[in-house]
Amino acid sequence: MKVAVITGAASGIGAGLAKQAVALGMKVVLADRDQAGLEKIAQELGDQALAVVTDVTSQASLDALADKAYAAFGQVDMLFNNAGVLTTGNCWEISDAKWQQAWQVNVNGIVNGLRTFVPRLLKADRPARIINTASVGGFLPSPLMSPYSATKFAVVALTESLVNELATLNPKIKVSLLAPGPVKSAIFREAPSEASAQFHSLMTHMLDENGLDADEFARLVFEAIDRGEYWIVPQPQMLDPLLEARNKIIAERANPVFAWAPEAVN
Repeated sequence: MKVAVITGAASGIGAGLAKQAVALGMKVVLADRDQAGLEKIAQELGDQALAVVTDVTSQASLDALADKAYAAFGQVDMLFNNAGVLTTGNCWEISDAKWQQAWQVNVNGIVNGLRTFVPRLLKADRPARIINTASVGGFLPSPLMSPYSATKFAVVALTESLVNELATLNPKIKVSLLAPGPVKSAIFREAPSEASAQFHSLMTHMLDENGLDADEFARLVFEAIDRGEYWIVPQPQMLDPLLEARNKIIAERANPVFAWAPEAVN
């Protein structure tokens, strides 16, 4: 029986991935700093799930997560580095604390997960897959979301580096980049600044109206994993035409414009 470790598992995409994994006969290790949300999901999933309160910005916390996962189930087959945060506002007005939080959770949270789990996966020398959650926003930068855009761009680069590094060490360990479009979640839970209030309201409305249900989204993700895909883009219609337009702007050295729809963000 396969074992999946999922960070950011207390809600949204992470919770959907956990439910789908269990539906497919897997055991899951649920990691999140939201203890109440984590316990709620774990109770719903029953004895197939282990809940571990985890702060992905702490290497020690990730190490403890791995210790508990291996102690409980003896193996890890999938690692979903999924935890993420989003802040809105003009880039120069967002506080240093919020900028640091974005980098610590969205980027260093993944790096910490890799530092903890990759050596164990290499030692196990068996098939496994690492899935890092970026966003279509990791290809399409947005005004009023600069910490999110910058960190998700970083995740795209980090993950592409990772897949090539592991390919030279152990091809049994596969890597995927997950780039969600709009998915119904609580990622916009933070109160907006005055400058971004209208934008925040629009984004929230778009997610509510057009976002995929997290459970349906997770089904598409696992289907892509079964196909062995590196680029997991469950909503290509939200990325492909806009990415083509962006690439054209770069190739032609044109001035950047905000030409993509606000709903194209997870």
